[in-house]
Amino acid sequence: MGVFVFLPLVLPLTAWPVARLAEQHLHPRTATRLLTVLAVVLALCSTVCLGLVMVVGTAQLPGNPLPDGWSDPEVRAAVPHDEIVGKAAIPALCAVVAACARTLWRHARVRRHAHRALAGLPDTEVAVLPDAVPYAYALPGGRRTGGGAPGGTGGRRARGARGGRVVVTTALLDRLGAAERRALFAHERAHLAARHDRFLLAVQLAARANPFLRPLRTAVAYTAERWADEEAARAIGSRRTVARAIGTAALVSRGTPVPTLAGLAAPGPVPRRVAALLGPAPAVRTWPPAFTSVGLAAWGAAAGTAVSAMSSANSAVTMVLILHAATPL
Repeated sequence: MGVFVFLPLVLPLTAWPVARLAEQHLHPRTATRLLTVLAVVLALCSTVCLGLVMVVGTAQLPGNPLPDGWSDPEVRAAVPHDEIVGKAAIPALCAVVAACARTLWRHARVRRHAHRALAGLPDTEVAVLPDAVPYAYALPGGRRTGGGAPGGTGGRRARGARGGRVVVTTALLDRLGAAERRALFAHERAHLAARHDRFLLAVQLAARANPFLRPLRTAVAYTAERWADEEAARAIGSRRTVARAIGTAALVSRGTPVPTLAGLAAPGPVPRRVAALLGPAPAVRTWPPAFTSVGLAAWGAAAGTAVSAMSSANSAVTMVLILHAATPL
C-alpha cells in the first residue's frame, strides 16, 4: 500500500475550490447535489483509510483480539511508519465514530422532541406553535392530512413533498405580512419536498469524519437554502417577496434547532441570499462548462474523489490479501 493509503486523508483538499465556486456559479440544486456526493465519497474513503491503518496499529497492542499473524513484520511493512501511524489511527477512528454517533443522536433527539411537541396540534401541513420566540423550520417525517394552513396557503399538499410538516410560531407569523407568509410556507415546503435534511445530515457526518470537508458542509448549508429560495420564488411568482421574507425572518428569528434541519432564517450569509434573489434566476445546468473556473474546479474535485476512491479500494484489497496470507489456516 505504501503512502497511497494516506491519500484519502488529504484528497478532500481538492474539493475546496469547487465549494466556493459552486455557491456562486452553479444552480443551487446542482451545487447541493454535487457537493454532497463529493463530501460523502471523500468521507467514506478517508474512514476506510483510517480503518486499514488502525488494523495495523491494533495488531501491535499487547493482548489484542486480532490474529497473531496480523502483527507480522510483513503486515506492518504495508504501512509506512507503522509504529506511530498505526497507533495514532486508533484514537482518531474512535473520535470519528464518536463524533458521527453524537451527530446522529442529536439529530434524532431533536426530531423526536419536535414531533412530541406537535402531538397535541391538528395534523395539518403547517403546525403553528403558540410561542413568543420567532422561528420556523421544516420537520421531516410524520403524517399530513392536507388540512388548512394559515396565511392564505389553502392547505394544499406541496407537489412532490415526501412527508413532514412546516413548524412556525405565532411570534414569527405576527412579524410577517400575508405575502411574506406565503413565501415562508413555500420555502419550507421546498425543503420538505427535496428532503434537504438528508443533504445537511450527510455533509455534517462527512465533516465529522474528515475536518478537511468542513468547507463543503458550509457550502451545502448555503446552497440548500438557495435551492429553497428559488423554489419559493417560482411558487409565489415574486423573487422580491421571498427576499423580503428572508430578511425579516433573519432579523427576528433564532434559526433552526440543529444544523441538520432547514429553515428560512438558517444561519449563514443572508445578505448573499437576498442579493441573489434580487437578481435574475440562475441558469439550470447539470454540469458546468469545462473551460471555466467552476468547471475546472469541479473536474479537479471529481478527479480527486476518483483517486481517493481508487486508492482506498486498492489499499483495502491489498490489506485483505496481506492479512489472508499472514493468517495461519
